[in-house]
Amino acid sequence: SWERGLNENTNGLLRQYFPKETNFNEVSDAAVAKAIRMLNDRPRKLLDSKTPAYLMQEQMAALAA
Repeated sequence: SWERGLNENTNGLLRQYFPKETNFNEVSDAAVAKAIRMLNDRPRKLLDSKTPAYLMQEQMAALAA
């Protein structure tokens, strides 16, 4: 399916922070939060070099208006 590519790409990005064989029982919540923040602040070509966090902020502002 078309979703498989997105899933595999996301897995690859996550592997930058958590290599294979990572024991997530030993990973702190802060480390996971940092990885999430780093991924959401990463500009994406698909998003015209905007970040997911920026676009989410725009959407939330539009909904609040």
